[in-house]
Amino acid sequence: MTSLAPDTAHPPAAPGANLGADMEADTLANMYLTFDIGTEEYGVSIADVIEIVGMQRIMPIPDLPPYLKGVINLRGKVIPLMDIRLRFNMPERPYDDRTVIIVMEVDDSPIGLIVDGVREVREIPIDRIDRHAQLGKTGTRQVIAGLGRLEKSVVVLLNPSVLVSEDDIRLLQEKSDA
Repeated sequence: MTSLAPDTAHPPAAPGANLGADMEADTLANMYLTFDIGTEEYGVSIADVIEIVGMQRIMPIPDLPPYLKGVINLRGKVIPLMDIRLRFNMPERPYDDRTVIIVMEVDDSPIGLIVDGVREVREIPIDRIDRHAQLGKTGTRQVIAGLGRLEKSVVVLLNPSVLVSEDDIRLLQEKSDA
C-alpha cells in the first residue's frame, strides 16, 4: 500500500532554495539568453546576465567609437552601452518598443548590450554546440564562442569578454569619469 503522506525524510526543495553551487553552475552552463539582431538569433550565457531593461535615455559621450552609444543611469549606477548591431557593422536602425538592454558583467565591469529584442532563455547542451567554428576572430580570441544547433535553427553564441574588449571598457570608464 502506498502512502500519500508527505515524505518528511526527503522534503522537496523550497522554491528559490540553494541547491548547491556545483549544481547551479552545471545548470547555468547550458543556459543561454537568446536575442535578435536583424533576422538572426544570438545568445550569451545566462550566468553573465544581470538583468534586462527597456530602452532608456542614453547620455552620449563624445569621442567614442560609433558602437559605444554612451551611458545610462540605472538605479544610481552608471552603465556603459554597446549597440550590438553597430559592433557587428550592421546598419543602424531606430530603437523601438522591442529594443532592450541586456545588462551583463564582463571582466568585473557592468555593460549594457543594446539588442533588437530578447527571445528566451534556452538550454543548449554542450554536445549541441559546435565550438570549432572559425568565425569572428579577434586576434587569437573569437567573438563567436560557438554555434548552438537546435532542431530548426542555429544560435550564434557570443563570447562577451571578446565582444566587449578591455579597451572598450577602459575607454568608457575614462570618458564617463571625465
